[in-house]
Amino acid sequence: MSAEVNTALKGFHHARLSCGCRITFRAGVAGSPVLAVVDRKSSACPLMFHVEGLAVYDHREALRPSTRPHPSEEEGYEEEG
Repeated sequence: MSAEVNTALKGFHHARLSCGCRITFRAGVAGSPVLAVVDRKSSACPLMFHVEGLAVYDHREALRPSTRPHPSEEEGYEEEG
């Protein structure tokens, strides 16, 4: 692991989620320096997206403001009714 990842983790190597699954931490990619991977899926876990050996993705970049222009309001539009 790089020094940046070790700083971000602050000594944590694994964690247990409330559903019972165990995750480990690995070096991530740009924008998210830490990647959480499901190490062991709990037999009681109801979440289908917790798959042993696969990453639990960080959706922070999906929550950023849209970069697409907003559609301009059409002039002369009137609702019928």
